[in-house]
Amino acid sequence: MPTVFTLDDLRRILREGSGETDDLDGDILDLEFESLGYESLALLETTSRIEREFGVVLDDEAVAGAATPRALVELVNTQLVAAPQAG
Repeated sequence: MPTVFTLDDLRRILREGSGETDDLDGDILDLEFESLGYESLALLETTSRIEREFGVVLDDEAVAGAATPRALVELVNTQLVAAPQAG
């Protein structure tokens, strides 16, 4: 399992889930997902993909509060640090 979740990981997962390639390049860290065209259903799919790929469990309320890519990346990384490492 990866031990760090990056903005590039998030971009890739968003693109895989939506098929969209626009509006994710450049400085998007502090833009709200809604302004990027990602509504709650798209984010639900995104968090499911993150959980499967990175082996974390994301709290629904915490995800709902993560309105920007920066906040979601930080949330995932917090969970990665807290997750027990296989070994």
